[in-house]
Amino acid sequence: MKIYAQYVWLNGRVVRWEDAKIHVMIHALHYGTSIFEGLRGYWNGENLLIFRLDEHLERMFKSAKILGVKVPYTRQEVRNAIIEAVRANHFREDVYIRPILFVSTPTVTLDIRDLDTSLAIIAFPFGKYLPPGGIRATVVSWRRVHNTMLPVMAKIGGIYVNSVLALAEARNRGYDEALLADINGYIVEGSGENVFVVRNGALYTPPIHQSILEGITRDTVITLSRDLGIKVEEKPITREEVYTADELFLVGTAAEVTPVVEVDGRAIGDGKPGPITTKIATLYADVVRGRIEKYNKWVTLVY
Repeated sequence: MKIYAQYVWLNGRVVRWEDAKIHVMIHALHYGTSIFEGLRGYWNGENLLIFRLDEHLERMFKSAKILGVKVPYTRQEVRNAIIEAVRANHFREDVYIRPILFVSTPTVTLDIRDLDTSLAIIAFPFGKYLPPGGIRATVVSWRRVHNTMLPVMAKIGGIYVNSVLALAEARNRGYDEALLADINGYIVEGSGENVFVVRNGALYTPPIHQSILEGITRDTVITLSRDLGIKVEEKPITREEVYTADELFLVGTAAEVTPVVEVDGRAIGDGKPGPITTKIATLYADVVRGRIEKYNKWVTLVY
């Protein structure tokens, strides 16, 4: 995947892409002490709409609090900077936006309490992350990090080594995506997505306390599904429930709503995207592009 844009917002100003540089000794490079978010901006033919910008900012500041680092800007300043970074590139297409706060002091100490932090905001053209027509997944041997070991509710860079290993295993085995179980064997996440199972017309998804990321797309899908009259329940999900699900799909900012049509060689349902998944995915696509007025509180116009 080639990633490129003209400009990056770095520490208070817009700089050229090739000038957005950091030193090899910064703390975050050595110890994974970064906080990041992933947002999407959708071009609807008239304007670029950033989806759930304020909710992503809220989570970013909470993640920083959990890690114990300070954001050197106010929430409004970061919000303005995100819009500025996108505007600077004059995008007229769908984009991915990556704000990243990182401990930038050049040091090898593990004590981060008094170290400096920097903020960068990168935006670049972005299409589909996973095949929208349905993917094949496998339950990998790596377990999802438990929240007594690391604060998985926070989007901390170092924690994503767990996801990198999981996806590598899945891809090496010929699958598109990984499914991770927790320490008790319940299926909790994809490598970068939340999980939903459809059984008997109802949706089931793991609860927040089960070592999952409190996904913003997850929250969106729960809200949209209930508005459609679909029952949604948060509960632990066994591997057997995944194998025998009527439908299965993954959600995330990058993945959006992606059907899973096979797990570990077993077809999910009839091996095609199911009707409930399709209905939710279609509604989600309309919402993020500002086509449904009821949900326009979730979109921020760039231009």
